[in-house]
Amino acid sequence: MTQTHPSAVRSSLFSGRTCSLRLAVALGCIVALTATIRAAVAGENNLKLWYDAPATKWVEALPVGNGRLGAMVFGTPGEEKIQLNEETVWTGHPNNNVNPNALAALPEVRRLLFEKKWPEAQKLVDANIMNAFGKNVKNQGMSYQPVGDLKIAFAGHDNPSKFYRELDIADAIATTRYTVDGVEYTREVFAAFSGEVVIVRLSASQKGKLNFTTWLTSPHGNRVSIRADRDELLLDGVAGDQEGLEGKVKFAAQVKVVSSGGKKSTGEDGKITITAADSAVFYISIATNFVNYRDLSGDPGKRVQDYLQSALAKPFARLREEHIAHYRQYFDRVKLDLGTTAAINQPTDRRILNFAKGDDPQLVSLYFQFGRYLLISSSQPGGQAANLQGIWNDKLNPPWDSKYTTNINAEMNYWPAEVTNLAELHKPFIQLIKDVSESGAETARRMYGARGWVLHHNTDVWRLTGPIDHAASGMWPSGGAWVSEHLWERYLYSGDKAYLAEVYPLLKGAALFFLDFLVEEPENKWLVVAPSCSPENAFQRKGYITNSYGVTMDNQLLFELFSNTIAAAETLATDAGLVTELKSARSRLAPAHIGQHSQLQEWLFDWDNPNDHHRHVSHLYGLYPSWQISPYRTPETFVAARNSLNYRGDPATGWSMGWKVCLWARFQDGDRALKLIREQLKLTNHNLTKYNGGGTYPNMFDAHPPFQIDGNFGCTAGIAEMLVQSHDGALHILPALPGAWATGTVGGLRARGGFEVSLEWANGKAKTVRIKSTLGGNLRLRTADALAGLQAAAGANPNPFYPTLNMPAPVVSAKAQLVPPAVKTTHEYDIPTEAGKEYVFVAK
Repeated sequence: MTQTHPSAVRSSLFSGRTCSLRLAVALGCIVALTATIRAAVAGENNLKLWYDAPATKWVEALPVGNGRLGAMVFGTPGEEKIQLNEETVWTGHPNNNVNPNALAALPEVRRLLFEKKWPEAQKLVDANIMNAFGKNVKNQGMSYQPVGDLKIAFAGHDNPSKFYRELDIADAIATTRYTVDGVEYTREVFAAFSGEVVIVRLSASQKGKLNFTTWLTSPHGNRVSIRADRDELLLDGVAGDQEGLEGKVKFAAQVKVVSSGGKKSTGEDGKITITAADSAVFYISIATNFVNYRDLSGDPGKRVQDYLQSALAKPFARLREEHIAHYRQYFDRVKLDLGTTAAINQPTDRRILNFAKGDDPQLVSLYFQFGRYLLISSSQPGGQAANLQGIWNDKLNPPWDSKYTTNINAEMNYWPAEVTNLAELHKPFIQLIKDVSESGAETARRMYGARGWVLHHNTDVWRLTGPIDHAASGMWPSGGAWVSEHLWERYLYSGDKAYLAEVYPLLKGAALFFLDFLVEEPENKWLVVAPSCSPENAFQRKGYITNSYGVTMDNQLLFELFSNTIAAAETLATDAGLVTELKSARSRLAPAHIGQHSQLQEWLFDWDNPNDHHRHVSHLYGLYPSWQISPYRTPETFVAARNSLNYRGDPATGWSMGWKVCLWARFQDGDRALKLIREQLKLTNHNLTKYNGGGTYPNMFDAHPPFQIDGNFGCTAGIAEMLVQSHDGALHILPALPGAWATGTVGGLRARGGFEVSLEWANGKAKTVRIKSTLGGNLRLRTADALAGLQAAAGANPNPFYPTLNMPAPVVSAKAQLVPPAVKTTHEYDIPTEAGKEYVFVAK
């Protein structure tokens, strides 16, 4: 129900709409609405990526997926190619990469670090702790691999007219249309959520005009067998070996072709030919023997047959209908309208090409929703977490093995999950954390003699937790702290105490590891993580020296982890002794340091180079995704962090720019955040493979380059962050609205404390704010515009889901020159809410 004020008058809300109950006030009113903002912004479906030419490169093909299966659709008239993935096709087999030499080497590494002998310490780490060097070489993580390709050849279709292809992200269906000799041919492709198969439907506008030959291929070579049997294409294979680990993932694919009319023939070459048909439907079933990260006892043949028979038991129309319904239960929760211009009439690749200099706000809305589409399509409850490329990969040896890089990228994949109302899709990542807490317990004990569990900067489907690569990038034991942030954040959004009790042992285990691993540094007696690094950045370029101690990111991660674990324990009324121990250790962590360039130092020492434009901005973790740095509570650190981001610059790899959108949103600078969006939505040459020059591919995949899906997710989260923030003690409305988005609407964003937020704004100011409370409790609104008739906030927010972290004062260099932050004046109001009710505020 909707909460209303006792008095009411009539007043206009939307153009052409009125509200029957209204409290008139000087600057605003609380009203009851009979129509939601979602309905107001519904409009026509502009949520399509569309093109006037087929894909010639993989990064031009269109992705479909149901969480487990992924397909890339090229749309070539003469020979369609549909590249296929299944989420558990990985090289190798169950393993962990623990290096037992680490424990004995650790004291000497720390001695060298505390003596400032950085190169010597890093060399010893490489020799005795890392797995790529020394006598105890272990694997560096396994690779995610493709299954193969479905090919469909159409004789005489090489020069069609009226070509058009699209990905409709409102329905999760890819469509190709073109005309040959007066006949319109249509292809529909979707990965059925309810049917566990990929479906391809071919049709022609005239009966008997559909002729094609189809077959399967695979890059796995002699590791697969392919054949045709009547109306089915069959493939059986085994994933690859890697770094001494035999490939033991068995996979099977079965494609059944059901045609309407015409004739069918099967050749000994593994191909099926259909002639003079009216239409045809392909049911593509894929399965493996993967049960979990320790178990490969599944039967891929039985699974693939079961999936196929289940799909065949339903008519195509019903499968399509169920697919759309399943997808829309997630997708339709959030609407975003930033306005539409004539640019929408251009193909998507040309819109991206022109975006930086044009006026195309709807492309931002499309990109935002495309990020949500990708998460729905690559991360479904019960399945694997989205990896570095989601679920889409065409290479046997993909970049960075398409693993889970946990020093930013894997976490970034799930930044949109809660705020863009896709909470259920967070579950696969939560399960991954549970898995690595198990495998990481062995690593913590054997490598570091510690309780709890540890995760370094990468993991894979086998949940390895030891360090990989070389010391410069891999000697970072803080992955467990970062992923644990997701455990607590999920609770702050949901308020689910049963869930919190379930994941509390994971938080506790991560904290216990660091209680044992922390060591006192000699100069200030602070507790520090040693050895470690500021992810992938070097303080000494010669020799690429990164290993040190007490780096800023580690200090922020542990302050947050200890605080979250304390709060969880107190919420659950457990582990009072541990709470005391954590509070004591937290008080001894190194504080933030502001250096000679007025910057937030990346390291404990003032080593930052103002000309360093490195893609990682790890020392700004405390600003986003964490919320330790605040313009209201920590103004000096806030200014220093802003200076650091200015030094780093704007252009970067695609995912880095997605992170910077989030950071500038937290700096409440909407225009700068939009500038980063323009940088990210810059068409990238698909042949470019160097690190700099990131952007967006023609199919809207993020370009590191190469493709990394985390950039899509990071920017989607950043756009939401520009419109609604719910940290730092209040729910902040339009905290970073750029001038170019003067008018717009958004519906369905989620905020901490179980609030759901919908907004309408005009002339850069909030016009209507609608809040649904699912948990009840105090709603503290922060807004730039005063609202009469509301109770001004006083003191700390009593809502337990809006804590603030009381950071210690920073250590400031005598050379620093800090200018107070230019923060917009805001007003805060407290509104008591009841669970299940909606509260609407409308400006007069």
